[in-house]
Amino acid sequence: MATGKISRTFGWGLMALVIVGLVGFGSTNFGGSARSIGTVGDKEIDAQRYARDLNAELRAFSAQTGQTMTLAQAQAFGLDQQVLGRLLASTALENETERLGLSVGDAQVRNRIVEIAAFKGIDGKFDREAYSFSLDQSGMTAAQFEASLRSEVARQLLQAAVANGTTASSAYVDALYGYARETRSFTWASLPMAALTAELPAATDDELLAYYEANTAEFTLPETKEITYVWLDPEDLIPGISVSDEDLQALYKERQDEFVVPERRMVERLVFGSQEEAQTAADAIAAGDKSFEDLVAERDLTLADIDLGDLSKEELGGAADAIFSLTEPGVAGPADSNLGPALFRMNAILAAHETSFEAAKEQLHGELAADTARRQVNDMITELDDLLAGGATLEELADSHNMRLATISWTDGDSEGIAAYDSFREAVTKAAEGDFPEITLMADGGVFAARVNKIDEPRLQTQKEVSDQVLAGWATDKRLELLAKQAEEMVPDLQSGESLSSLGLVEIVEVDQGRDAFIEGTPPTFITEVFDMAPTDWRIVPSASDVILVRLDGITAADQTSDDAKDIKEQFTANSTQELGLDVESAFARALETEAGVSLNRPVINAIHAQFP
Repeated sequence: MATGKISRTFGWGLMALVIVGLVGFGSTNFGGSARSIGTVGDKEIDAQRYARDLNAELRAFSAQTGQTMTLAQAQAFGLDQQVLGRLLASTALENETERLGLSVGDAQVRNRIVEIAAFKGIDGKFDREAYSFSLDQSGMTAAQFEASLRSEVARQLLQAAVANGTTASSAYVDALYGYARETRSFTWASLPMAALTAELPAATDDELLAYYEANTAEFTLPETKEITYVWLDPEDLIPGISVSDEDLQALYKERQDEFVVPERRMVERLVFGSQEEAQTAADAIAAGDKSFEDLVAERDLTLADIDLGDLSKEELGGAADAIFSLTEPGVAGPADSNLGPALFRMNAILAAHETSFEAAKEQLHGELAADTARRQVNDMITELDDLLAGGATLEELADSHNMRLATISWTDGDSEGIAAYDSFREAVTKAAEGDFPEITLMADGGVFAARVNKIDEPRLQTQKEVSDQVLAGWATDKRLELLAKQAEEMVPDLQSGESLSSLGLVEIVEVDQGRDAFIEGTPPTFITEVFDMAPTDWRIVPSASDVILVRLDGITAADQTSDDAKDIKEQFTANSTQELGLDVESAFARALETEAGVSLNRPVINAIHAQFP
């Protein structure tokens, strides 16, 4: 009996954890006798309910991200306002159900309670003691919980009545499907810059000024940090490191398998259920009745399924002699394998090769020296940190430890030299003028420390400073403008019966292209332009270095009656109906809030917030 009672108590304890999360954030009294954070109409907004919902939101975020979210962070994201908004909406609905006299009977409340998993015993049935124990742990009485549940069920009935009255009309769904799935057929060609016949005129001062003012972002220098850094690269230490022949010999032996590779075979293996089956298959191949591929296909396998890769004689086990006796690609067996009798097809012979110690010595020396250099750098980190903490400058550090010392002007996006290292870019991105330099480890075992000497804010260069770039940019735009005009002059000929190819261009015909199509050689807006055209129309579409001439040949409407279309529209209808229902429900709740009036008790809300970290 005692054991059973302990087991039951343990089970209640587990269930209590569930119900505490479900209906109880705790029994803390938030601000004296205050139990409400406000009202919607005549309905109070329960303070404990707000605390529970806010806590659940924070815990859900933590579960998704693996990081604990503080209330301050939640408020920065607006999560507290989202929780409050949902609570106001549900309270407004509950206030309306009470005004309408909408409620549910005891039987429905009972049915809801016995279905809640947290109130079930070890046998899976409703347990009165578990029910009472869980509510006690949550700080609620049975009467309070049942009243809350009765109100919630009534609210759900009202929500269902509002939301279920909406549905996405078939005309709406058909229109959207037709828009998304219709296609275009068109003919197009590129008119390249090399085809431009007009001479580029001289630019006027007004034109250059207009180009400069229209492209100020192009001529604005980004924020620039002047940075002094010291860098201890392990490669700088390698020339001074000696490695003994004994260490090199030991490393060579340790990696013997890498330098001494035995002869290998590229092998496929087809396993059979018995020796007789394997022999019959081998005889069929020998007689020319079947190929190895035929046997593989008969077993519903692919060559990828039976490929063993390249194996040494030792790795092939009992089949080694049969396979290695082949002097050219062919089939061997039957022979034993760890899966049973098998035929083996040998596809290639990979000759043995050996790298002598003398040939590998230089490589091994470099690896050992580099490893030693990295260890030496790592051993210096504490000492370098202490020197910086004691007031040593980067210049003094460079002198005392033979570190590289340099100054660079760095902007976001630079990745040359030391800026190729992620750790350096991350450090200088965060660094500000006056920050204390810190020793930072790099991916290859090196270390650096950086100091921001000054920061130049983004600056728009004067037109005089960028006169060459302005002239070059204007010239490019002007050539494209002239090229587009030349293309426009070709349109009358095309409308009169000429073709793109007859005018010397490479004509390309596209058929049934959708809105998401990507046409190589065209600008990103090309398909959008095509879908904006009427049949037989010609249009000139500018690109970065050419212009496109395009004619819309035809529009193909979406097939609204195919099985695929029906499935997609059915799913879309269900999703749209659900979204419309939620929108209507939300609008209805906001209208109820406005009609009933909302009053919030900010001191109580602040008291609840004070309970969170």
